[in-house]
Formats: sequence, C-alpha cells, structure tokens
Amino acid sequence: METHNDLSLDRGTDHAHHHLGHGGGHTHLTGALMFTLSFALVEAVAGYFSGSLALLSDAGHMLTDSTALGLAALTAWLARRPPSKRHTYGLVRLEIIAALANALLMFGLVGFIGVEAVNRFAQPHTVQGGTVTVVAIVGLLVNIGVAWQLSHGEKTLNTRAALLHVMGDLLGSVAALAAGLVIYFTGWMPIDPILSLVVSGLILVSAWRLLAEALNVLLEAVPAHIDIEAVAHDLATIAGVAEVHDLHIWTLSSGKIALSAHLDVENLADWPRVLAESRQCLNTRHGIGHVTLQPELAHDRQDQPFHILHQV
Repeated sequence: METHNDLSLDRGTDHAHHHLGHGGGHTHLTGALMFTLSFALVEAVAGYFSGSLALLSDAGHMLTDSTALGLAALTAWLARRPPSKRHTYGLVRLEIIAALANALLMFGLVGFIGVEAVNRFAQPHTVQGGTVTVVAIVGLLVNIGVAWQLSHGEKTLNTRAALLHVMGDLLGSVAALAAGLVIYFTGWMPIDPILSLVVSGLILVSAWRLLAEALNVLLEAVPAHIDIEAVAHDLATIAGVAEVHDLHIWTLSSGKIALSAHLDVENLADWPRVLAESRQCLNTRHGIGHVTLQPELAHDRQDQPFHILHQV
C-alpha cells in the first residue's frame, strides 16, 4: 500500500503552486531580462566597433546572465502550468535542461575570450578608450537599475538568484570601465585583455556552479542543504515507526524537493496518524512537501525499536 501526497492532478497543481511561489516575481524578472538583454546587445556592438575585448566579454557576461534571468522568468511562468496526464510533474524540469545548456554555452564563451585574449597579448589591438568608458558607465547604471528593481520585487528564490547574477554584471561593468579609463588616459592596451580575463573568471565560476547544480538535479542527488541522516532520524522517532528504509530525496526543480521512503510501523491501524505526523515533520523541519510514503508491517525488533536502515 503506497500513500502519496498528491492524489489527483488538481491537488498536484496546488502543490506545484505552493512550492514555486505562484509565479511570484514574474513581472520584475521579465523587466530585468529586457533591460539586461537589450544593453548586452548594445555593449556587444560597441565592443566590436571600439575593438575592446573587455567590453565584449562584459557583453557576453550580461548575455549569459540574461539567460539566467530568462530561466528564472520561465520557471515563474511554468509554476502556473498545471500537471497533465502525460507530464504529471508539469514542465518544471525544462528549467534544469535549459540551465545545463546555458552552462555549456558559458564555457564556450570563456574559451573564446581566453583564446582572443592570448592573441591580443601577442598582437595588441587599438582600443577606443573613450567609447569603452562611456558604454561601461551606461552599463554600470543599467545594472544598478536592474539590481534595484529585483531587490524591490517579491523575495523569491528565483529573484534572489537573479540578483546575484546581476551583482556579477556590476563587477564586469566596473572591469570594463577600468579598462576604458586606463586606455583613455595612458594608452596602455594590455589592460583590455587582462581585464577581459578577469570577467571570464567571473563567467567561469558562474558556469561551473550552474553546471554542478544542473547535473546534481539530473542525477537526482540529495539536495546540498538536506541532511538525509537527520531526515531519517526524525521519521524514525515518530511514535509507532520501527524502521525507515528505501529513503530517497531528490530535486524536481528549483524549490521543489521530493521524498520517498518505506516506513515499518508496529500497527497498520496507526498509519493515518503516522502519515500525518511524518508529512508535518518533513514540511516544517526540512522544507520537503512532495512526499510519497509506503507503510509496511514491522517485524518484532524489541531490541532496536527505532533502528534506521538506509538503502540509498
């Protein structure tokens, strides 16, 4: 006998809304996306005509962060899409697939900037420092505006993650501004590829984290902030539970964690109470709301009434 949290598609819809924030922050994310993407294109054109690799790398950084903002906005929109008979979890996993593709794109961008920077050390290019400075200042103002917009929106997981990406853009704009000022006042061209590598480092860190998170979700790893031993212990200490086994915890999408486990109970008549207490415990102590628990009649274990067995 297997007992699920979601007994119908309607209840599954309510559950998805609960975990993904009812599509909260969608308007702020969309506005931030439009500002960031638009200026990334402007910066890319300006970087090409001014000959600045630092400006081009910052444009690439803003472009990848635009993708991150787009993923956040997409997630907020997908949160309102109900599960179907074919996609019983809805379409939330599209976020993970898109994140993986975004990470690979970022690695490609870092490789391109790195090769171009090395070439420019060997053969310096003339860079229009004045143009770079003006565009970098505008980019800095755009990033400040986007950060302000996100910080004053709804405080969801998506908007907080998007805000971190925008703060990285701020650093990239500062690097491009520094390159423009140095070239304008001193004419020292190597500063451009040097600072482009600094921005590439920022992109590389973001790409690595994004790739690791996406792969962990696809491999159905236990979320980093969840202590599986603590979860098993809390379930095992519920009155009437003799053993916890076949415990699995994984991420469906951002903010939506699922759990399945077998609970050996002393008396099947206690199962309604055990189920209710288990769900309450998992939700309040560990933030796990999508739960599938299967009761089984325990063997006689008087010597170890709360034995915990993991088969993960």
